[in-house]
Amino acid sequence: MASLSKGENLPVGAVRVRVELSWTTTADGPDVDASALLVAADGRVRGDHDFVFYNQPEHPSGAVRHLGEQGHREAVQVALRRVEDGVDRVVLVASTERGDLGGVRDLRLRVLDSADGSGIADFALTAATETAVIGGEFYRRGEGWKFRAVGQGYAAGLARLVADFGIGLAEPAAPPPPVAPPAPAEPAPPADPAPPAEPAPPRSPAPPQRPVPPREPEPRAVPEPVQQPARPISAAELLALRTRLAATALAEHGAADLTARVVLVLDASLTTEWLYEHGVMARVVERLAAVAARLDGGEVAAWTFAADPARLPDLRLDELPRWIELHVRVGSRHKQRGLLPGQVDMGEVGVFNDEPKALAEVRRFVRRGPRPTLVLFVSDGGITRDQEIRRQLRSAGAATAFWQFVGISDADYGVLPELARTMAHVGFFAVDDVDAVPDPQLYDRLVADFARSAVAARR
Repeated sequence: MASLSKGENLPVGAVRVRVELSWTTTADGPDVDASALLVAADGRVRGDHDFVFYNQPEHPSGAVRHLGEQGHREAVQVALRRVEDGVDRVVLVASTERGDLGGVRDLRLRVLDSADGSGIADFALTAATETAVIGGEFYRRGEGWKFRAVGQGYAAGLARLVADFGIGLAEPAAPPPPVAPPAPAEPAPPADPAPPAEPAPPRSPAPPQRPVPPREPEPRAVPEPVQQPARPISAAELLALRTRLAATALAEHGAADLTARVVLVLDASLTTEWLYEHGVMARVVERLAAVAARLDGGEVAAWTFAADPARLPDLRLDELPRWIELHVRVGSRHKQRGLLPGQVDMGEVGVFNDEPKALAEVRRFVRRGPRPTLVLFVSDGGITRDQEIRRQLRSAGAATAFWQFVGISDADYGVLPELARTMAHVGFFAVDDVDAVPDPQLYDRLVADFARSAVAARR
């Protein structure tokens, strides 16, 4: 059985798997509930039937079943071959209705082959004030499936978690107050009998009337529907919306008032060429900018790197689109001509990735001054120089900086998952398709570990 760290993944060859949540707790401690969400490619469920839990224990397709609780253990069974084509991921959730998951010891998620009970993956979940957490997910990769350890917590609980996937858990409405029956009316006194009426004199018959043909109704003009042109949202409005989502994520982890300097580091090695050409890296920077807007609001120091690092002009958030156009560029084998003022010659950056050089240069920058710093280090993987990276990040522990590594491809990230597990100032997660990750989930992953580290440092 493979022991996974947050963000790691592995292929799943089993046809049917059993996912077990297990924990230990005191007699009056919280219990843990397992559930699953069947999520389409747009990051949302197709309907409430795609939420499988103890009150809705089987998906209509038969692909996912909730197997119930046995002591401090709950299980969900997933038949991967029966998952419908419209489902892109099966998300596995742990939650509690009493207390928080910080009161649960040794919370683990295990994936077993249902055919013979052999272990596939084991992931230790950690939580503090969170009452719900995405433990892991099965996701399609080519013709098969992979499993990823996620570990994304929600202090606002299960209702907020499933709302991010398009499900509303409404609280049961209180019954209306009883309406008092109307009081019986007082009986009216009997009326005096009326005298008999005089008979009316006979009326002469009216002359016959000439029939009047009915008038044709005048046709009513039907107004043409007014088509309101859809106004595209501006870059500034989108940044403001995303900044609020980043603020919500920080608040959910007890860091609503946290401020920090933000540093951006972008992998520009040759293997990222497709990500730059198709605008993926530009969209990543757009989304990361919201974290800087919430934590700092000023200028963001930025680096690009491949074989060598290079300092980019500081990112001013009010000039975000133009900054991306000028400076979010892939490395090159050749010296570049016709550069605009401030642009880096990407021929000097090169094409082969050397993370330790970038780490060393950024580390020298962030150790200046006592202000907390969040380093957002974006990589597409292919990391091999583990010992050098370990040494650089161990040395970085003396500074007031948190290093959040963001993997944006299905690749080998070397020692990073291990360091995120063993070093308090390092975080890591990776996604195969960052565009498919909804904003609320992305911001939670970006700030959760940093917020927990900052809150712990205050104590």
